[in-house]
Amino acid sequence: MTGSPEPVGVDAPRDEAPTPTPFPVRVDIRSVALTGLFVLAVFYTLYFTRVFLVPMMVGLLLSFLFNPLVRRLRRAHIPPSLSAAAILLAVVAVVSGTLYGLSGPAASWIAQAPQALSTVEVRMRTLMKPLERFTRTAEHVEKMTDMGDTQTPQVELKRESLAAAVFGGTQNFLGAALIVSVLLYFLLAAGDMFLTKLIKVLPRLSDKKRAVQIARETEDQISSYLVTVTLVNIVFGVVVGIVLKLQGMPNPVLWGVLAGVTNFIPYAGALLMAVILGLAALVHYPTTGQAALVPFVFLALNFLEGNIITPRLIGQRLALNPVVVFTGVLFWGWIWGVVGALLAVPILAAIKIVCDHIEGLSPIGEFLGD
Repeated sequence: MTGSPEPVGVDAPRDEAPTPTPFPVRVDIRSVALTGLFVLAVFYTLYFTRVFLVPMMVGLLLSFLFNPLVRRLRRAHIPPSLSAAAILLAVVAVVSGTLYGLSGPAASWIAQAPQALSTVEVRMRTLMKPLERFTRTAEHVEKMTDMGDTQTPQVELKRESLAAAVFGGTQNFLGAALIVSVLLYFLLAAGDMFLTKLIKVLPRLSDKKRAVQIARETEDQISSYLVTVTLVNIVFGVVVGIVLKLQGMPNPVLWGVLAGVTNFIPYAGALLMAVILGLAALVHYPTTGQAALVPFVFLALNFLEGNIITPRLIGQRLALNPVVVFTGVLFWGWIWGVVGALLAVPILAAIKIVCDHIEGLSPIGEFLGD
């Protein structure tokens, strides 16, 4: 039996709007657990392989910095192997000359370290006098709550001698520097060989184009960033040295170089340098007011550089979220030490570039951006 046809000219009854599908709230515990284990495994690998990974990462970033120069020299018919050797020799000469020039002032400060620390302790004790009453009260309460004369066994830790620490650190530094130098030479001399092999391995044409785009953009942006930041930090170190010289601080060249190097570490580097300058000023100046002026002036210069000069020069290139940058500096500093803090911004920038070009990872790139 067939249904009766709908009357002509009469609108058919409309169906009700579909009920929206509720957001799924079920969570796969196994998936969460596996993700957590994977993250912990990555942290574990990064930490315990830092002796191998840190020199590799430094060499890779330096290759990003100098690859455009090698490419230009190749257009001038200079072989990449020759230009790579010349660049490596120039870098070694600059670093060695800087370290040799600073070895004298640094050695004098190390020799004066015990006396300087005692002077700082006396000055800090004067500044902390308002807290002495609280400390005495706490000690009195501790004596009152002492329940007996039982002595707790004392454990004495045998510390490493200063000479062993210095020479051990020097050997580690020289070993890492040798690895970085050899790797940098091969990366610069090879040119685009690794990128060419990667393109051959990828199956689809779209993947090949995406790989080339990611590699070129990463190299261009990180290279321009490193060049700009290096020039800014050199000028910043010179300005800091001149200002400290005008303030009467000894060894202004040493403090200027340290200011330029620590300025590669966002936020934390300025605070560390301000503490170092404050301690050195307490040793040098007779009054606390004069000593406090030194880190105050340095922080003012750093504020102008970090909030006005550098953002104007870099522009929107590598515009990263400040919270992500600060967290990244803490994370990579915890994983790889001071070198990790220095490499934090380039690593985050490379991760952002890769995420921006892969559709599934685009939310991460958006989160990392400013």
